[in-house]
Amino acid sequence: MIYAELCMNCVAQCSPASVRDRSPMVSLVSRTLLLLLLGTATLYASSVAGVEAATVVSRYDLDYTITAVPSENAVDVRLKLGQDRHLLREMRFAADNLSNIAGDGELSTDDSEVIWQPPVNGGELRWRASVNHKRGSSYDAWLDAKWGLFRAEDVIPRAATRTLKGARSNTSLRFKLPARWSVTTEYKAEKRVAHIVNPARRFTQPSGWIVMGKLGVRRERIAGTQVAVAAPIGEDVRRMDMLALLNWTLPELARILPSPPPRVTIVSAGRPMWRGGLSAPQSLYIHADRPLISENGTSTLLHEIMHIAMGASAERGYDWIVEGMAEYYSLQLLARSGTITQPRLKEALKSLADWAKSADELCGASSTGPRTALAVGVMHALDKEIDHATRGKKNLDDVLAELLKHDARFNLRRLQAAANKILGENPDALHSDRLPGCSKLTNSD
Repeated sequence: MIYAELCMNCVAQCSPASVRDRSPMVSLVSRTLLLLLLGTATLYASSVAGVEAATVVSRYDLDYTITAVPSENAVDVRLKLGQDRHLLREMRFAADNLSNIAGDGELSTDDSEVIWQPPVNGGELRWRASVNHKRGSSYDAWLDAKWGLFRAEDVIPRAATRTLKGARSNTSLRFKLPARWSVTTEYKAEKRVAHIVNPARRFTQPSGWIVMGKLGVRRERIAGTQVAVAAPIGEDVRRMDMLALLNWTLPELARILPSPPPRVTIVSAGRPMWRGGLSAPQSLYIHADRPLISENGTSTLLHEIMHIAMGASAERGYDWIVEGMAEYYSLQLLARSGTITQPRLKEALKSLADWAKSADELCGASSTGPRTALAVGVMHALDKEIDHATRGKKNLDDVLAELLKHDARFNLRRLQAAANKILGENPDALHSDRLPGCSKLTNSD
């Protein structure tokens, strides 16, 4: 704008009439100045246009359609790629539990991997995915003639891609279901199409828990989080009880974390599903028979809610940090909301401490029940130490907030650094003597 105004002023002052009244030298200077300003303005405009052009992101469309085939305990998946030039060059993913793989372009398949090189102008890739998957004597993924419950990752394998630099996907998900069936996912659907948005990734795929069949669904907005509880009709799922518990506790979660999850989808069913709880991005599964609050004062539902809210994972050997945080804060949500009393909280912590005695070490490959109980004791000790040292001004909430500032997996060094920043010194609760098995792992890193 500055250059444009200067040029306009110059043109007004250097009109033919005024130039004729001036000396040749003045006329030459005026004309030279005019040319310089016009040239500068052109260069400036070109540079702005260049910056704007550089910020334009190349997009290609990925449209997933999942068709339920209950008679085969399977789904058919069709991936339709739309692109006006060769943006998506290649996709690679595991071939586990897949069959009937076919598609346009160049396709290479074996027992372990699928490699797809789509046509320049897009095309389709199709496969059938077997859904039912055993977990011990029960199932963590299921589809039959009555209903289905599984994760998107079970039928859409996580893929690695090769694309034109900077290209991003516009990803959508739709379903084809038997008559009178409906479906609930972690996504908001518009005209039965869910749009998958994840600004942190250039290539996005559907994720999270899916339940389909003749469903009963209850929805409510609680403390800024849109909650849906969905389960097949006829399963003994306490949808309203779950919403009631979350109405008490999610406001406390919003006080602990600055950015609570925008959506939480809870799916549930009874037999033959696994009798536990499992979280995924913005969604979780919990078995219909799981109590909302167990006799020892813990809550599987709130434990999985904490996993969703934290969105954290751990480096090898440090799963106890994530699991310990989730379990400890599930208790804190109950206590701070008044759902359980302080004496009941102390009883719950004592019960976990007794269970922790059977833990051989803390830093193991995965956090077993006793290891998680031991981790809760560590978190409680750290919480009390910070509260005492700061005279109630700080607590474990501040450590968790500091950890979540960084987009990195949890490990002991990061936990110690976050606690040190809040406390001003290394906490006794995280001394190696109090963390059995962790010094060996730390020394090997």
